[in-house]
Amino acid sequence: MNEKQDYESVKEVRRINKKATLRSSWKEDLNAESEKANDKQEQEIKTIQLNQLRSFKNHPFKVEINTELYELMQSIENDGILVPLLARPSLGGNGYELISGHRRKAACEWAGINEVPVMICNLDDNQATIALVNSNLHREHIKPSEKAFAYKMRLEAMKRQGERSDLTSDQVGPKSANPILTTFQLTTVYNQQGLWKEVNDEQINQKGYRSNTALAKQAGESVNQIKRYIRLTNLIPKLLDMVDEGKIAFTVAVELSYLKEEEQYELHAVMDLEQCTPSLSQANRMKRMSQSDKLNMDAIYEILDEEKPNQKLQIKIKAETLEPYFPCDFTERQKVELIENLVKEWHSRQAEKRAR
Repeated sequence: MNEKQDYESVKEVRRINKKATLRSSWKEDLNAESEKANDKQEQEIKTIQLNQLRSFKNHPFKVEINTELYELMQSIENDGILVPLLARPSLGGNGYELISGHRRKAACEWAGINEVPVMICNLDDNQATIALVNSNLHREHIKPSEKAFAYKMRLEAMKRQGERSDLTSDQVGPKSANPILTTFQLTTVYNQQGLWKEVNDEQINQKGYRSNTALAKQAGESVNQIKRYIRLTNLIPKLLDMVDEGKIAFTVAVELSYLKEEEQYELHAVMDLEQCTPSLSQANRMKRMSQSDKLNMDAIYEILDEEKPNQKLQIKIKAETLEPYFPCDFTERQKVELIENLVKEWHSRQAEKRAR
């Protein structure tokens, strides 16, 4: 056996051991939680057809066809699904509503896999919402819009849970002895050392935190930062997309979220026409003008037309003006490079003329 074969053998053994460890881990966790539970509510793992699983209502996390999903698909093809998806029976008994595992489901569809292991449990809307958000907050890449709606859904569910036991308090705590709920209430939190740890809702409840404080601790964010993220849910879709794309800064977006819906559409129209975005100070001015009912399209134009500090010269040329002069297979980058080279050549010729 040569070195390459030996290396591949070691890799295969490690992969098998990892697979066995992960499967053993989630089974041990579920068994331990089940033993702690006071009730005998039945839960089971079934093999379910993908067409029987529908997405969770208002699911805030986007499933995108990208490199990460492709890598997940390859992992599933090689090792199978190591952790079952989580779902609850749909109302009317027609299929199941997926709570955790939307990306795994999409990866299976991509791979041509038609059935998956699913843990079926009975959760009410609040419990299901909390489980959904908790199971996604550990992801490495989460868009601002995803965090915004996830935090909002989570906080509202926590408050509703508190209202059932004490109408004067929005403290959060487990309202059910459901063993599966307890498992998914173990929330991943990023601590100061940069390590992931688990915080149980019951422990937080015993400390007497309010819902927003509990959520902040579980998410590893400050209470004010949670509030800022939730403010983003007031943005119109076009502006929120620009936040996700990094075209509008987070702090600027928070200020713009205070604008009325019509004002936001007017702002986006001006931004699109002028190919510019507001600075934090400009966004703050628009917010104040909106609060005093003085913001209109003319005011938006005037504010955005101001020259920002260190603002660079921008020259706008309509695409259709230059399009006839480029080969049809030219990319945008090639077009820009050609224009830059032509300008440099023109500048060199002008310098030569002046030198004569």
